[in-house]
Amino acid sequence: MEEIFVVATDKTPGVIFRKNGELEIVGKSIPENAEDFFDPALKWLEKYVENPAEKTRLSINLEYFNISSSKRILFILYKLNELMAKNADVKVNWLYDDNDEDMFEVGQDYAFMVKIPFEFIEIDRVKINQPQYIAAAS
Repeated sequence: MEEIFVVATDKTPGVIFRKNGELEIVGKSIPENAEDFFDPALKWLEKYVENPAEKTRLSINLEYFNISSSKRILFILYKLNELMAKNADVKVNWLYDDNDEDMFEVGQDYAFMVKIPFEFIEIDRVKINQPQYIAAAS
C-alpha cells in the first residue's frame, strides 16, 4: 500500500496519509467534484483499516470546506470509526482558527457523529502564515 501525498491548491486540500498512521488534511476544500477528489483517500483507508498502524492520528486543519467536502470528510471519519470498533488507538486532531467559531462547532458536530476521540486545537492562522513561521518550518 503506497502512501498518499496530494499537494494543496487554492481549491483542494493537501492530503497526506502515511502507513505509520499519521494522516493529515490541510487547507481549503472546495473541489469541483469532492467525490472524485476524496475517492483515493477513502480507498486507501479501506485497505489501511485491514492492517492499521499501532496508533492512528488524523489531523484536520481546514480553513473552509463546502457541503460536498463535508460529506466526504464524514466518510473518512466513518472509516476511522471502523478502527475504533476494533479497539484500535485512534484520535482526531481538529485544528481551527482562534477566530472561527463556526469551524470549531463543525468539528464538535463531527465528534458527536462518530465514536472517535477529538482534540480541539486553537491556532492563530495569521501568525502561522507569517514569513518567519514559514521559513522556520522549512
